[in-house]
Amino acid sequence: MFLVPITPQTRGLWRGFDRLFAASLDRLFAPTTQTASRSPALDVAESEQAYTVTLDLPGVAKDDVKVSVEGRTVTIEASAGKTDERKDGDRIVYRERSVSSFARSFVLAAEVDQERSSAKLDNGVLRLELAKRRPVDARRIAVN
Repeated sequence: MFLVPITPQTRGLWRGFDRLFAASLDRLFAPTTQTASRSPALDVAESEQAYTVTLDLPGVAKDDVKVSVEGRTVTIEASAGKTDERKDGDRIVYRERSVSSFARSFVLAAEVDQERSSAKLDNGVLRLELAKRRPVDARRIAVN
């Protein structure tokens, strides 16, 4: 039999193994309907009047996309549900495709005018035209 002396260094090593093993078991026995959350890549272009944001959201229906703007912060949330493509009498033997959710939030340099902004989803690509808020005209007040 081989004995390993327990020192502060080996204690940390064993704790690391325990965490690794526990995380592996959690992933192994996770439910198959687990929602996988993704952070989609995006492109942002800027002109003097607006920002153009492009995101890839494969498999997402237009009704499942939520875009919210609060000041300079833009948040995009979407979910792609799996379709049950079974015929009567068929049974699922193996499934890797599951419900996916997409979430992304970012801050722009200028505030966004929601009323003049638009969003369009076409072939899995979301394109946002986010109009910049026009600066309020500075008015002078006469001093009497």
